[in-house]
Amino acid sequence: MRLLVVNVNTTETMTKSIGEQAASVAAPGTEIVPLTPAFGADSVEGNYESHLAAIAVMEAVRAHPEPFDAVIQAGYGEHGREGLQELLDVPVVDITEAAASTAQFLGRTYSVVTTLDRAVPLIEDRLTLAGLSGRCASVRASGMAVLDLERDPAAAVEAIVEESARAVEQDRAEVICLGCGGMSGLGERVVERTGVPVVDGVAAAVTIAESLVRLGLKTSKVRTYAPPRPKHFKAWPPAS
Repeated sequence: MRLLVVNVNTTETMTKSIGEQAASVAAPGTEIVPLTPAFGADSVEGNYESHLAAIAVMEAVRAHPEPFDAVIQAGYGEHGREGLQELLDVPVVDITEAAASTAQFLGRTYSVVTTLDRAVPLIEDRLTLAGLSGRCASVRASGMAVLDLERDPAAAVEAIVEESARAVEQDRAEVICLGCGGMSGLGERVVERTGVPVVDGVAAAVTIAESLVRLGLKTSKVRTYAPPRPKHFKAWPPAS
């Protein structure tokens, strides 16, 4: 089984970290193929960058030369999953939805702890669109930028752990979802501080994608995710 795990930003070190987290939970025989988009921002922290990343991710997947069994979109609260589902027959799993759906098996309510406050509305909108917001106690921002997770990991970890504790103590969250692909591997510290289950979106997405492939399930094509109709695209893709 081969899973494409696509970072939504262009930072190669983050793609590597996401790929390592995915590989650490993959079953024997599952090959993890990390992908970095060819264009876009080095971190995705707003609507403009998110919409651009959606195009970049779709193009990266379309250009991949080898067959694959499923795709994981490794961006929290980002756009584009629906476009991938139109383009592909294989399962497409978004880490935002994977984390939230997994959390609902573990507790009555969950909270998402993310990076900057401006990411909060994007995540709330994605959860609402996916029908997963009803049991979301809160979406909280740690105040750390995406690239701070690499530039100052000690401060980032502390901010995430403390915001997770507030979600449990003040918002009555029973499960924490780590709200950024770059937060992979931080779960143990949050568990130590809060005592609640912590869901990493990348890890959850890998296990869900593996299950869908083993069940022989594919993306429905009868209506919402039917393939794009043949069209003439002006100046697309852009000349290199």
